[in-house]
Amino acid sequence: MAIALGHPEHGYYRKADPIGRAGDFITAPEISQVFGEIIGLWSAVVWRQAGAPPTVRLVELGPGRGTLMADALRAAETVPEFRVAIDLHLVETSPALRARQRETLAPHTVAWHDTTETVPPGPAIFIANEFFDALPTDQYIRTEGGWRERCVDFDEAAGKPAFSVSPAEPEAKTIPAELDDAPQNAIYEHSPIRDELAAALGRRIAADGGAALIVDYGHARPGLGETLQAVRRHRPQDVLDDVGSADLTTHVDFAALAAAVTGAGARTWGPTPQGAFLAALGAEQRAEALSARAAPTQAADLRSGVRRLIAADGMGTLFKAMAITAAGAAAPPGFETA
Repeated sequence: MAIALGHPEHGYYRKADPIGRAGDFITAPEISQVFGEIIGLWSAVVWRQAGAPPTVRLVELGPGRGTLMADALRAAETVPEFRVAIDLHLVETSPALRARQRETLAPHTVAWHDTTETVPPGPAIFIANEFFDALPTDQYIRTEGGWRERCVDFDEAAGKPAFSVSPAEPEAKTIPAELDDAPQNAIYEHSPIRDELAAALGRRIAADGGAALIVDYGHARPGLGETLQAVRRHRPQDVLDDVGSADLTTHVDFAALAAAVTGAGARTWGPTPQGAFLAALGAEQRAEALSARAAPTQAADLRSGVRRLIAADGMGTLFKAMAITAAGAAAPPGFETA
């Protein structure tokens, strides 16, 4: 996954802008401006809950085209003291997407980073929408001899990559003890890189203050099953076909992220379904307010976009929201009952 997505020359995210109807997939900020506006106002409330520090790093991980951040900053203008406090940082490795972000956010001063490690210290609010799902994931398969790591090899006869199974047993504690009795051919997925990043965010927030909001598709409890998928031009593709030409993702294990954050001394809230999170923060009311001032076609698009983000048969249930705060902080907006 790391090579297919991030190779300097052939990596999927290094070559072009993959987002939008003309690309391979569409994310929530591209579906409705309300999504980014809600997150901008969420950030303002969290900033106030943190004591309204005079400077706060507003950091987005994997900002796509910059659409979410543009909408968030526009909403932040309604809280002038928060807007003045924002020091904007984007974590992005794709040259093509950085160029697009530069266009989208042209009026704003932006600092770009390859990793979160170079974001300056101090209170920070991190936003990660559909970021964790694209981080590399390990897979393990249950064989007659026990659990083994699933690998990618090269099939000389077929002339293309193929899955294989490592003969070595995985390291101790790699597989949760409750999965010892899993049936043969069961698949277990685990992403150490996700856990490491979640722990790093937890340590940062515990030490410097602030919060993080993670929105992604995944499951609230660990379990079995393969979720690795490739998408190209909005259609599924075999994950080993034409490597580097398609987006690769796996479902996020929110329980694993929560464990990593807690172990780092911070606290998590949720996960809660995206639909419930957005509804609690007034997404439908915002869409109606915008629709009242829009042309009929635009109003219909606004309503259908928000409906897609909230509805159970859209993105409302599969996608989830999780927040990270310092251990003693108040519940962030949308997580009061989480």
